[in-house]
Order: sequence, then structure tokens, then C-alpha cells
Amino acid sequence: MNPLVLSLYHRLPAPLRSAAASLRGWYLNRWRYSAYTESLIEETLSRDQWSAEQWTRWREERLQSVLQRAVTKVPYYRDHWEKRRRLGDRASWELLENWPVLEKDAVRADPHAFLADDCDARNMFCEHTSGTTGTPLRVWRSRATVAQLYGVVDARTWRWDRVPAGTRWARIGGQLVAPLRQRRPPFWVWNLAMRQLYMSSYHLAPDLIPHYLDALVQYRIRCLSGYPSALHALAERALRLGRRDLQMTAIYTNAEPLYDEQRRTIAAAFQCPVRQTYGMAETVAAASECPAGRLHQWPEFGAVEHIGDGELVCTGLLNPDMPLIRYRVGDRGRTDPVGAEPCACGRTLPTLGILEGRTNDVLVTSDGRQVVWINPVFYGMPTRESQIEQEQLQQLCVRVAPAPGFTDTHEQTIVARLRERMGDVTVRVERVDVVPRSANGKVRAVISSLSAAERAQALRSPA
Repeated sequence: MNPLVLSLYHRLPAPLRSAAASLRGWYLNRWRYSAYTESLIEETLSRDQWSAEQWTRWREERLQSVLQRAVTKVPYYRDHWEKRRRLGDRASWELLENWPVLEKDAVRADPHAFLADDCDARNMFCEHTSGTTGTPLRVWRSRATVAQLYGVVDARTWRWDRVPAGTRWARIGGQLVAPLRQRRPPFWVWNLAMRQLYMSSYHLAPDLIPHYLDALVQYRIRCLSGYPSALHALAERALRLGRRDLQMTAIYTNAEPLYDEQRRTIAAAFQCPVRQTYGMAETVAAASECPAGRLHQWPEFGAVEHIGDGELVCTGLLNPDMPLIRYRVGDRGRTDPVGAEPCACGRTLPTLGILEGRTNDVLVTSDGRQVVWINPVFYGMPTRESQIEQEQLQQLCVRVAPAPGFTDTHEQTIVARLRERMGDVTVRVERVDVVPRSANGKVRAVISSLSAAERAQALRSPA
């Protein structure tokens, strides 16, 4: 969000912030749902029982359609294959293995080059990705693609767990719905259009968490979604306070790995099943956990391959207007084919296991908060890549590899945005040619250099 708009929004009284959230919710619902939503959900559920042969046939037909559209309508791919032809390369574009692996930097550098010629970005839904290198990228989808996406999402989360339509739910996310300096509730907004309580992940200090628990009861929330670290912080405090009035129907985790201890704590506090989900804004792969505890792939989203030591490379099948082919998502895992091993839930969807990646460290504040969603700090910044290191509890180092046009003003904006999220911290910005890589050659977007004792002490700190 534009800093000026955010500042004006934060000056609004709480009821008007909720009204603004409801307007945004109405807009999102207009994109996501229609008179055809129920049929999309039912079609998705029917595919849960497809045989291996049915999925193979569907995948091959869909893949060929996407590849043909990419090579004829999408500038980036059309140029790639024309260049290969001029060099005498006769490899067939019809075979997926003949396509190069696509890096995020290529999409980030020129996202419009991946948009089909017959599409107008002004009439499409634009979403920023999380940006695992510290720099986000943009993805455009048509209204039909957005509707299909949410038909699958709703079918394989709420419908699997028999969550009734219209259930009030809460999301703990990374939007700055309240000023960071605010020390009194509400740290949330009520999105009437979506029946959603959107709760700030930036205000989860130990002494403020009881307010969150009270709000869950006050708004009659029965379903929760959010980062495992944030949900775990809520759950730990709920158990310490002996709260037994927080029973949910289901809880869904995303964006971070879910560890066994987190799952046990969250399930005990909210007296319900905890389901892990997997996905990314680029929507080239996704998965959700069934009641039997296995993570089932959503084949409609993409074709998943492995390269090297299990790294996932995915070809998007859901969004033919901005196709990402053999896209390196930055995670590692193991996939099992359809029907490889019957699941106790009765579904024949392929499974996904041993997920690794996106294990960036979490920043912590002096008042005991964990700051997970830090990517908006770099939204709109002309940077090639970036990294934040927490050197001391109140000292951060930001390493930025500038793109053309990066100025002192951009640097000042990064510092201001970090302080909005972290409080009164010292921020040092280092401009570098290349952000240092880890042993596996990747950029870690966030690094914590705090000792285990320092982190533990900070997370126990009072305000």
C-alpha cells in the first residue's frame, strides 16, 4: 500500500477501518465468487476420486494447450523458441523437458513479457507474490481463472472438513491493519463482506495476545487461518491462561513449515484439527492436508517435477493467460503419483511430502512479537534482490542490490517501512552488487543472528 494511503488509513477510527476492509472484501468477492461457484466446487470434489488414467489424460491435454498458447501468444516464450529455431535447434516445444527452467528473476524483471498478447492487464486481477529473495513480483489472472482458483481452494479446505458455508473465520496475516505503535485493541478489522476477522500478525506481543483471544470469542470465530508461528503464539498463551472457550472447527496453516510441536499446541488450544496447506501466489502448485494427515496435491494448479536434490519445478496449468513453465519455486519435496499408495481418506489425488524451503528466519521485536510477513517493505522498490539480517535485537542490516533508479529516497522508505513493523530499531542499509548466497546458492530473505537465548528472552518480554 502506498505509504501516504497507509498513513491516512491508520488515522481512521476503528469502525471506518473495518468499513474500508469490508469494501475491499466486497471487491475480492466479486472476483472470486459467482453463480457458478457451487458447480466449480462440486466439479473439484468429483475429481478427487479420479483414476490415474483420468488424471494423466487430463494433464496431457491441459499441458499441451498451455504450451501451445505460450509458444504462440506469450512474448517471452515466443522469442525464446524463435531464437532457438534461428540457431538451428529443432527440439519440439510439445515436450515439456525441452523447455528451460524458468527463474523468478526473469519474471520479476519483465512480468508483462509473460502475459499473453490477447490479454489486457488493466482488466485482470494483479497480485504480488511473497518474493523469497526479498523482491516481489506481479502475477495477473483473468476473472475465470480467479473463480476456478477459489472453487478448488474452497473445495479442498472447508468442504473437506465440512465447515458450513457462512462460517465466521479469522486470518492472522501481514497487512498493517493497525499502526504498530498502537498498544490498545483493536489489532484487527472486521470484513463484513467476507465474514472475516483480519488480525494483525505484527501486534502479537505476549501481553496483547489475550485481546486477540477475546476477539475470537466476541466475533464468534469458528475457523482460523494463518502462519504457524503466529497461530502457535496464540495457542501457547491460550493454554497458559486455561482458556477453553476457543473451540474451532478447523485451522489452516500456510506460508511456513508446520512443525509437530506447533501442531500439537495449536490443536490442544483450539480443540480442532490443524491442516497444513501448501501454495504460492504464482499458483503453479498447491496442496492441502486431508483428515488422514496426508498432503494431497491439487493437479489443476500445475504439473510438478523434481530436479537435482528434490527441488520442485512446476508448470502452471490454472492460468493460461500468464503461463509459468518449468518454474523454479524454491522449495524441495517429494511427490507420489496418483494411486501410488491408497490414502485412508479415500481420495486418489497424488500426495506431496517432505516439504522443505521457505524456512527463512523470523524477526523478533523487543516487546516479544514475531514479524513474519516482511515482504511489503520492498514493494515498489527498484531492487534486484534484498536481504534483512537481525544482527541484534534492535539492530537490522538491510542488504540491497539496487536496480536502475534506486535512490536515497527509496532507501529511506525501506527504513521507514521496517520501523513501522519492528518499532524503534536501528536500520543500516548496505548497497551491494550481489546479496550473499547460502551454501545451496540461494538468497535467504531474512537471517536472524540472535542466539537461541536472546530469541527466547525477547519472546517472553513484556511490552
